[in-house]
Amino acid sequence: MKLSEISENIKIAFEAMSVNKLRSLLASLGVVIGISFVILMGWVLSGLDQALEDTFNIIGTDMLYIDKWDWAGGRNWKKVRQRKNITYNQATEFCEKIKNAELAIPNAREFGYRIKYKNEEFQGMTFIGTKWEHSLTPAGATFIGRHFTQFEDDIGSNVIVLGYKVNQALMVEGDPLGQYVKIEGRKFLVIGVIKKQGTMLFDFVDNQCFMPIKSFQSVFGKSGRSVSIAIKAGSINNLDEVRAESEGLMRQIRNIKPGEENDFSINETKAFESTVEVLRLSVWSVGIGMTVLSFLVGIIGIMNIMFVSVTERTKEIGIRKAVGAKKRTIWMQFIIEAAILSFVGAIIAFIGCSALVYLVATFLPKFVPETAFLSPVLPYELLLIASFVSIFVGMLAGLIPAVRGANLDPVEALRREN
Repeated sequence: MKLSEISENIKIAFEAMSVNKLRSLLASLGVVIGISFVILMGWVLSGLDQALEDTFNIIGTDMLYIDKWDWAGGRNWKKVRQRKNITYNQATEFCEKIKNAELAIPNAREFGYRIKYKNEEFQGMTFIGTKWEHSLTPAGATFIGRHFTQFEDDIGSNVIVLGYKVNQALMVEGDPLGQYVKIEGRKFLVIGVIKKQGTMLFDFVDNQCFMPIKSFQSVFGKSGRSVSIAIKAGSINNLDEVRAESEGLMRQIRNIKPGEENDFSINETKAFESTVEVLRLSVWSVGIGMTVLSFLVGIIGIMNIMFVSVTERTKEIGIRKAVGAKKRTIWMQFIIEAAILSFVGAIIAFIGCSALVYLVATFLPKFVPETAFLSPVLPYELLLIASFVSIFVGMLAGLIPAVRGANLDPVEALRREN
């Protein structure tokens, strides 16, 4: 088919749509809804990917965490609970002996404790006792003040670094640096605030406070809890080697006999992949189901309109065929018209979804901070995908009416119209 024929068919299609604006708009409604589901589903999935990437950056892609508990779950919870605690002495011995890691740090935690500032008291905080090297990991980056030094770590100074949400809750006004907070009746000097790190998948990290592990032990005690070990491999390429060394060294320290199952877990960013896949599957399942239903409605609507269009233009088809128009030309005319009708629906969906996405991503995080991962701009690849899908749906919807129009006998067509 010549380019001139295609351009002429496009012109005819727009003229037909302009004559019946309301009918064309209603016919495109199903496509508008279907394309909207495609765009919004892709937008949510791209946001989930960004949240996952942010979570990985917090944990550290080159970080391993030895713990009593398995982050990924899936194991027998009662069996995991019966594991012996990882003691502080075991964690210290591990950190001293590991060779291939860039650094290894013991971490002790206490959950659900209170923190006081002046006359205010807040509950549900998590306190972490760690070493000064914590500042060298992604989770230790501060945006106000500093982390505690090696000297403060060695002598067990009563200094504390607040999590982002803790700082917001305590220090509503003024500079938090140099202020004192009380934990279990003991004063701690605020020397820094950790950068905001919470994501939808990892929002609790902003409620943590960090102090030297000796200070932690003097407040909460040294025994009765399991200590975790944060290991920085130095690079992703070094992860396998460090993981293998960590497992062997920890089995040795824990006196695990050959053939016996590990009574500890080595956690890393992969632990969240299964969670994200479940979320992805849920979004895809709902989105695809609604999209298919909407497109089915859209196909039926466009198909009906195209049948009406073929019926209304029977005389025109008869005249064109009588003067030599080929079946291919008539067939292509209605296919193009159906595709344009569907594409117009896609354009309406683009505009509507762009406005909706901008409003949601701009205002929702103010009320639900965990949704900050949502982008106010639609990824351009979604627009390309939606465009191709809409054109395909339109061509599919116009196929049968186009065949019917192309197969009309010119004499019968002219007679029937008369």
